[in-house]
Amino acid sequence: MNGVFSGKLIFPLCMFFLVGIGYAFSEEHNLSFYEAVRLALQNNHELKAMQSAALASKEGIGVARSYLLPKITFEERYLRTVNPGYAFMTKLDQQRIELQDFNPSTLNHPDPVNNFQTSLAIEQPIFTRKGIVGLQMSKGESSAKQEELLRKQEQVAYQVAQAALTLQTAKSSFGATEKAVAEAVEHLRIAEVRYGKGLGQYADTLRAATSLSEAEQRRVSAEKNVRMAKRGLGLILGRDENVDLSDATPELPVLDLAAYEKAAETRRDVKSWEIHGDNAKKNIKLAEAGYFPYVGVGGAYQMNDPNRPLGSEGSNWQVTAFLRWDLFDGAKREYERAQAKYKAGEAQEQLSSLKKAISFRIYEAYLNINEARTNMEISRNALKSAEEGKRLVRVRYENGLYPLIDLLSAQASLDQARANHTAREGEYRTAIVKLSYESGIIMKDLKIEP
Repeated sequence: MNGVFSGKLIFPLCMFFLVGIGYAFSEEHNLSFYEAVRLALQNNHELKAMQSAALASKEGIGVARSYLLPKITFEERYLRTVNPGYAFMTKLDQQRIELQDFNPSTLNHPDPVNNFQTSLAIEQPIFTRKGIVGLQMSKGESSAKQEELLRKQEQVAYQVAQAALTLQTAKSSFGATEKAVAEAVEHLRIAEVRYGKGLGQYADTLRAATSLSEAEQRRVSAEKNVRMAKRGLGLILGRDENVDLSDATPELPVLDLAAYEKAAETRRDVKSWEIHGDNAKKNIKLAEAGYFPYVGVGGAYQMNDPNRPLGSEGSNWQVTAFLRWDLFDGAKREYERAQAKYKAGEAQEQLSSLKKAISFRIYEAYLNINEARTNMEISRNALKSAEEGKRLVRVRYENGLYPLIDLLSAQASLDQARANHTAREGEYRTAIVKLSYESGIIMKDLKIEP
């Protein structure tokens, strides 16, 4: 009966899993690591949003510069009035004043007057302190956004490397579960052979079958983890399907701690905050610009006609130069200046906090590398010991010296050692990538042009 169970059920069950797994793994797109990074830099939605923000900030330079350039205004206006002053001046602008227009009765009670007034005016700032400082701040803000964009690109490359390592670890774990299933199948075969020869117990075949079922369950979970890792990679690439990698994540070099700390001084987000800090200081100057006058020149050409738009029965021009100086504005400038000083202090403290936090994270990441390397070596030795221990127990079991439970226990230890070693290898590679990212040199280490 047990032979029927194993021959007619176990083998088809294993084939079902193998076929199902092969189908599941054939659905995704296959890319190289660098192709994945390139697609992520092109299609990642968060990165696209940051690119739009950087472009918007760049356009802000043009907005700020516009306050220093001439303003040209065209206006067409219609007027109908019996107001004595307006009526007289309107006819004067139309160059239609006649002698009878000076009659007191006409002056005091004019007939309705129509006027189509066409004007073209220009105003050019000569000195505007706010405009000059505002342009400088806009350029700084644009530079800061560009640095933030470059840092975001580093983050996306880091996320791709993380996802690739997660996928690589998941594949290794799946491979380990496949070995465990194959070995569990072999244990069941040996138990059945021994039971068929009267050398073993039927309970041993049941234990072996249970162990096989547990191994297959672990393989199903490992398969799910692989598929989720592929979907996670696809998400980073801006896709809604699974993405597989045809090669491994490049091995990154491990430098001295001092090299990483030195590199972090020019990290993109540090540069961005330095620019923000400089802009916060310029904001003080912007507030102080309110104490300076606004100087400009202007001119206008005007046409007036009683009958039609754009008419020119009467025309005139004027040129002006002016100085505008706010002598008192309710102490607004004083409050803005004090507020700007506090904002500058806030930016400086945030920059100092960021630098210290980066230094801490680099130190932590560096220690994590050493820890992960040591744990990986320990897990490798443990795996060798588990493999040798399982081999010895199997030999003794086949010779009738050990019970099956010892073999299954040795197999469980081997499965755990394999899983542990796979995880430790993944942690070590991930720790290296994280240190490279935290120090701001991940693009250089991966040899990727931003």
